[in-house]
Amino acid sequence: MLIHRGGRAAAGLALCLGALAACGGSDDGAKPGAQSAAPPTAGSTTRASVDDTAAPPSPQPKGGGLRGKTILVDPGHNGGNASHPSEIAKQVDVGNGHKECDTTGTETKAGYTEAAFTWDVSLRLRKLLTAQGAKVVMTRDSNSGVGPCITERAAIGNKARADAAISVHADGAPASGHGFHIIEPALVAGHNAKIVVPSQKLGLAVRDAYHAGTGVPYSTYIGTKALDRRDDLGGLNLSTVPKIFIECGNMGNAGDAAKLSDAAFRQRIADSLAKGIGDYLG
Repeated sequence: MLIHRGGRAAAGLALCLGALAACGGSDDGAKPGAQSAAPPTAGSTTRASVDDTAAPPSPQPKGGGLRGKTILVDPGHNGGNASHPSEIAKQVDVGNGHKECDTTGTETKAGYTEAAFTWDVSLRLRKLLTAQGAKVVMTRDSNSGVGPCITERAAIGNKARADAAISVHADGAPASGHGFHIIEPALVAGHNAKIVVPSQKLGLAVRDAYHAGTGVPYSTYIGTKALDRRDDLGGLNLSTVPKIFIECGNMGNAGDAAKLSDAAFRQRIADSLAKGIGDYLG
């Protein structure tokens, strides 16, 4: 995700304007090496082969296992962001500083955008969680809009009093790096103290289920055993409910990009995320 500061990802890369040479990353930060594209259509895909050696999807709990639970699913970025640079460039207060309202996200070399990926996976995840009885709240309702701002994304989960919140992303790191990682909140005094520990528990549950269910390895370029703790992401700083980000793989890496671009593999991703959230709430 993002630029590295001494081995850690750095947030706050300037948003790409003008010709929109792309930023990537979570909505809170930019990823290097991505290229901006015209707003994608919802559900657009680039077909690619799937790694047959990866583990099968984790079995899901039977219906009703999440009844009474509210889950916030946050598909990172939005398909219209790239064509509205001034709107997403505006600065918002993230609790310990100011950052861009949102970013464009990254994309694969073949042009499959992060916004389209996160939207597709989030729809699949919503279907799985709803089937288990959960109330699912989404931060956006299409892949053709703009934003919402990172502050609004946090506020949506807070207002819903979500039992768990997950922000779905894919990274735009150098091509030599591969694998997935979970981003957990670090303490931001006066904002998220109550959710740091439960968010760590959510992160562990999702990490283990994702690794087992998809076979995607831990990130080779950031974090420790696929866990990275940060205090520069507004979506985590301002959350009052347990929340994590997941970078499902590196779109800059050919092997990861092939998996993320495959619809069947995205279903495995959704299956695994649902399993991890269920394990945490169970």
